[in-house]
Amino acid sequence: MILGIGVDIVDIARFEAALERTPRLRERVFTEAERPLPVHSLAARFAAKEAVAKALGAPRGVGHLEAEVRSGDSGKPEVKVTGKAADIAHGLGVKRWHISLSHDAGVAVAYVIAEG
Repeated sequence: MILGIGVDIVDIARFEAALERTPRLRERVFTEAERPLPVHSLAARFAAKEAVAKALGAPRGVGHLEAEVRSGDSGKPEVKVTGKAADIAHGLGVKRWHISLSHDAGVAVAYVIAEG
């Protein structure tokens, strides 16, 4: 059963400018494993973090570091939630996450489904 869905879109050039303007943004938003990725991948992951929060009902106090986007063995993106995000997901009965990332024409988009 679908418990929540979330979608977000990010302008890659604008996101890159924000990273350049605010150097510590990378550390505040991305996990250590995510930080070395190219800007288009970071933009897609940022969109995914926002989409995860939306799938959880956009609760206050959930930080960007509490959702990490990884590449699975097959290259398929996977999301891991920790902290308050994991607590909320558990409370909602989320058992599985589905995530799709894309970037083209200067934008990155992420779509997330929380399944129970």
